[in-house]
Amino acid sequence: MFITNDIKYIGVNDHKIDLFEGQYIVPNGMSYNSYIIMDEKIAVMDTVDISFTHEWLDNIQHTLGDKKPDYLIVQHMEPDHSANIYNFVKTYPDAKIVSSAKAFVMMKNFFGTDFPERQVVVGEGSTLSLGKHTLAFVGAPMVHWPEVIVTYDSTDKVLFSADGFGKFGALDVEEDWACEARRYYIGIVGKYGAQVQSLLKKAAGLDIQVICPLHGPVLTENLGYYIDLYNTWSSYQPEEEGIMIAYTSVYGNTKKAVMLLADKLREKGCPKVVVNDLARCDMAEAVEDAFRYSKLVLATTTYNAEIFPFMREFINHLVERNYSNRTVSFIENGSWAPLAAKVMKGMLETSKNITYTDNNVKILSALNDESSAQLEALSDELCKEYIAQSDKADKNDLTALFKIGYGLYVVTSNDGKKDNGIIVNTVSQVTNTPNRIAVTINKESYSHHVIKQTGKMNLNCLSVEAPFKVFETFGFKSGRNVNKFENCTPNRSDNSLVYLPRYINAFISLKVEDYVDLDTHGMFICTVTESRVLSDKETMSYTYYQENVKPKPETEGKKGYVCKICGYVYEGESLPEDFACPLCKHGAADFEKIV
Repeated sequence: MFITNDIKYIGVNDHKIDLFEGQYIVPNGMSYNSYIIMDEKIAVMDTVDISFTHEWLDNIQHTLGDKKPDYLIVQHMEPDHSANIYNFVKTYPDAKIVSSAKAFVMMKNFFGTDFPERQVVVGEGSTLSLGKHTLAFVGAPMVHWPEVIVTYDSTDKVLFSADGFGKFGALDVEEDWACEARRYYIGIVGKYGAQVQSLLKKAAGLDIQVICPLHGPVLTENLGYYIDLYNTWSSYQPEEEGIMIAYTSVYGNTKKAVMLLADKLREKGCPKVVVNDLARCDMAEAVEDAFRYSKLVLATTTYNAEIFPFMREFINHLVERNYSNRTVSFIENGSWAPLAAKVMKGMLETSKNITYTDNNVKILSALNDESSAQLEALSDELCKEYIAQSDKADKNDLTALFKIGYGLYVVTSNDGKKDNGIIVNTVSQVTNTPNRIAVTINKESYSHHVIKQTGKMNLNCLSVEAPFKVFETFGFKSGRNVNKFENCTPNRSDNSLVYLPRYINAFISLKVEDYVDLDTHGMFICTVTESRVLSDKETMSYTYYQENVKPKPETEGKKGYVCKICGYVYEGESLPEDFACPLCKHGAADFEKIV
């Protein structure tokens, strides 16, 4: 299989495997990917599992014919990718081995030798010329082993991503990429989100047209979709709005409460309700669902003054993988001394940015009037924002105006062809009879132009839950050139404009009544046509954004310049005057020298 004119696939499919890494069910098998780069010098990218030695060596021979490889590049030492290094060396005794220093230490452990006469040690910033192809090596420690490197071919613009962007499943089976890639990522790489974030920042400076992972399909189209998912997963943000209920039940009473709650959540507009019986489901699937959705309900019995073992195992999996940035509720059951809620909350104490609901449910053996009322209250609290986005919403909730302060907002508009949005921080209520809001927007922005023409906008009040991705989308790109809502189906208010389905505590629809020219900016004086409150979360202030959301630039040990807007680091003695940040697109004027 040709990846490009010079890059060919030589990997294998494994349909005999039942458990990957001895724990993950893989009903559609696995692929172990390997590639050949044909040039003046020939490089083989990684090996395959030991069960497929001869099939892999046959693939090399059939691809090369009478030619011999010059290099074996080892990006990752996990045995499903490195087990055939020794067999490769025996077959091609003149080939060199290219890998990181830590990988060669591991080779000594695996094979009894680190192949000293064949070593080509590479690390961050190293390059290798094959002729017309130049390979650049990027350090990726703890993604997800410490020795990992990834490789960028600048000629064909291909990123060989090691285990990054991999998935369960053999290549001769068609299935949804995201489902099995999510389960693979969260189960295997999920603990190392910070390291993945670091690698994504490095990758942002590369022109990548193709991604070649060590498991799963080669990615050639819509790469932004895959990269965006990895950014979401590795920053521990919810991928979708919805509620996952994880439960255990001994005699069926806890299950009855869970099923009743699930029905109430659906009735009150929750966009997705997923229920997992932890004693019977695939635990990896349950963990995947917990990370996929924005809210989690944990329901279990008190068991030996503790909690039921499957629930303990489940929470351990969450905590081990840095579960954070979610809303969590508890349902506990106990016949004489319920302790489950206390134990579960204690297990989550190291998790960051967890919002616990005010309402929880205590069942004494079986549901009664009191615990049924608690279920009702819990469903109301969990669905408050969903109700606010439905036809049942109070569209004249003027307490939405209380969300206005020195905060950060997304102003949405529409140019007649597509929806647009921009981050603003200058909003104020100027009168209350009638209610009038002033919104100030930079004249250079496309949003200013659109709102000047249409006379309407929606003001989305960002809450402290908003991740940096929101600011990247609405603050670093121009709506004239980019469809900022391309990958989502947003909600619409009565004025037909979109409002954000997540990360806001309120939105206010505005009609422009007057305009004040402020030289570089324009102030729109508006009346309120609709106002809804979606949650009680605190409004995002500019200070909170600077201290808690905006990533701290990784400048330690580096020489060069750092972007003051997004933290991107340009390494070099001088910054070109026409340089534009690859992340936020701001120019050289917004960079400062690292000191």
